[in-house]
Amino acid sequence: MKNIVVVGAGRGIGLATVKALQSENLYTISRQLTNDLEALNTKFYSLDVAKDDVAVLTDLPEVIHGVVYCPGSINLRPFNRLTAQDFLNDFQQNVLGAIAVIQYLLPRLKKADGASIVLFSTVAVKIGMPFHASIAAAKGAIEGLAKSLAAELATSKIRVNVIAPSLTDTPLANALLNSDEKREAAAKRHPLNSIGSADEIGQFVAFLMREDSRWITGQIIGVDGGIGSLK
Repeated sequence: MKNIVVVGAGRGIGLATVKALQSENLYTISRQLTNDLEALNTKFYSLDVAKDDVAVLTDLPEVIHGVVYCPGSINLRPFNRLTAQDFLNDFQQNVLGAIAVIQYLLPRLKKADGASIVLFSTVAVKIGMPFHASIAAAKGAIEGLAKSLAAELATSKIRVNVIAPSLTDTPLANALLNSDEKREAAAKRHPLNSIGSADEIGQFVAFLMREDSRWITGQIIGVDGGIGSLK
């Protein structure tokens, strides 16, 4: 069994990832222990990656085989209404939080003789969408970080990949999907005429944690209903 750390595990894609990886030794991190997460009986750590010191993770195993960093935000506003603090907040949660976790766990990842890091971006980085300036800037940084780390850590047999979803049915996206009309309109924007599910993405994360994906690194993988590549 592998030792895998899932950050942002309390809901949405993070929670779905925990469910998909139940056969492994899981160490979950979130701001709060939700009822859903508690029922899955993982080793839980309370941590806000935007505020807290990751050094609270002192009793993790000496060998870590995988890290999944799920925290994200949907801060959709016209560019002229975004403040510098909005950009800083999105960057802190999405990028600096990931950097802090990876740097802290890197010595343990190097002991695994083959480890996997999965980060999250958004299709809006690739195709450009209005009102996404702040989150797309932060997730664009995640993509650059992942490619650089994939190159640097390849000699340590640590793979680094990014999943870039389109709109997915999670609590974070509730305001965009809280009526039948909104859901139908969102589905029609995608070539596959549907929106994503957290469970589907969780299963894809599980694949990237397995040996089946040992030859995949440095990739930005669109799980997006085709919107990022098709008309």
